[in-house]
Amino acid sequence: MFISQTAEYAIRAMSALAILPEGKKIRAADLGKATGIPAPYLSKILRRLVLAKLLVSQKGQGGGFSLARPAAEIPFIDILDAIDAFPTEGRCAFGWGNCDELTPCPLHGSWSRLSRRLRDWADGSNLAEVAEAAKAEQRVDLFADLA
Repeated sequence: MFISQTAEYAIRAMSALAILPEGKKIRAADLGKATGIPAPYLSKILRRLVLAKLLVSQKGQGGGFSLARPAAEIPFIDILDAIDAFPTEGRCAFGWGNCDELTPCPLHGSWSRLSRRLRDWADGSNLAEVAEAAKAEQRVDLFADLA
């Protein structure tokens, strides 16, 4: 896969939260069980997503995590940016340090096109699409075992 494990987990966690009924919160432990993300790893990801103002966190009884804004207003690019999923500009995928259009490595053209397509998808897709697909496929019971 082109994205890191952290990026995949962040998208998975945010997608699961998008499926929750509006106003409902879920504890990190329950989110981890429902998504198969190891608790220590998930905790670090959730912290970054809260700092990026994509999630809200409430401590104590009745607390948990929920989306900070409607799912339609959270594009995947925001999630990926929050966890630094994209390599720094100029970083060489071939391992030569830095490369660009003027001094390209053998992978530069292909890697740049792939990176651009991922960014275009992430910028043009949002969490509402996940929630709608889950409802259409009747997969909204992701957290049923936790009730």
